[in-house]
Amino acid sequence: MQKTIWDKYAEVLVDYSTNVQKGDLVQIRATSIYAKDLVKAVYKRVIQKGAHPILRTSFEDFSDIFIKYASDEQLDYIDPIVELEYKTIDKFISIGAPMNTKNMARADLTKLSRRSKASQGLSKTLMERSAKGEASWVVADVPTHALAQEAKMSYDEYSEFLFNSCYLNLDDPVAKLRELDEKQTKWANYLNGVKKIRITGEKTDITFGVEGRKWISCSGLNNYPDGEVFTSPVENDINGEIYFDFPQNYRGNSATGVHLWIENGQIVKFDAETGRDYLEAMFNMDEGSKGIGEIAIGTNDEIQEVTGNILFDEKIGGSIHMAVGASYPETGGKNVSGLHWDMIKNMKSPDSKIYADDILIYENGKFII
Repeated sequence: MQKTIWDKYAEVLVDYSTNVQKGDLVQIRATSIYAKDLVKAVYKRVIQKGAHPILRTSFEDFSDIFIKYASDEQLDYIDPIVELEYKTIDKFISIGAPMNTKNMARADLTKLSRRSKASQGLSKTLMERSAKGEASWVVADVPTHALAQEAKMSYDEYSEFLFNSCYLNLDDPVAKLRELDEKQTKWANYLNGVKKIRITGEKTDITFGVEGRKWISCSGLNNYPDGEVFTSPVENDINGEIYFDFPQNYRGNSATGVHLWIENGQIVKFDAETGRDYLEAMFNMDEGSKGIGEIAIGTNDEIQEVTGNILFDEKIGGSIHMAVGASYPETGGKNVSGLHWDMIKNMKSPDSKIYADDILIYENGKFII
């Protein structure tokens, strides 16, 4: 029997991304009924691997109801069953399928921040277990009309875009991911010997201390689609200004023309053409939300424009992104926050460059090393 696109998709997530083994406890999480085809294929593949699947499905508009009506006590409460899952499950496969990308756009920002702060311990647990090799996770999406509309595409156009971005149009997408990883690993190895990264461009001149931090090649193990090289910079060694020309989307809200000034690793001033109030609310979420958790270079040339979906947009070939908030323990990062907002910058203009210890390594949207 010929494999469907969903069978091929599932094999990447189960066999490659999370490397499910016999006896593993595998959580399959889906955000809406629109994920059913991929969830079904993943469920089948997990069983075929001899592992134990646990299904966790939800309806996205329930999140809006919770934030709207929950008391402070309820916002702070963490379900002990969920907490146990984060501590014990071996593999996490999360499949997004939004029915409405603006579902949380009008949510109370104060309550949203409080909930994010309360749940940051869950993310910290998973990141630490992942860094130790005790658990693995992957996030993926399926095409929906909401995502297509956000990207200003027809459903068929968006489906083709998504599958091509994941290399699912190829006979062997995993071979392509391994090829990508081989190329990116060379760049990561080079950057692992670097002390300072400087990024210049429009309204941008910023330096990141990266000495002792690990650069990682991303090729489908945690995000799918993928294509980036990233690290978490030294927390108190980030100085300068950076301007983000792309729209910055986070949890159904967006900001445009975001301009940040950073001193000793902390945002000390910020501005935006739109969405400034939302930025302020997110930056005031907790003690770590004005810190910088990640700096990364996007490498997926199948993605060339902002679609409003951060899973894809942060991988744009010829872009960089910088995350405000939580860092990654596996890179050596220490900043803890309920916020992790990836902000994306176009690097294809002639004045946009990246220097490593004063050596030009990237221009016109491409590595030149």
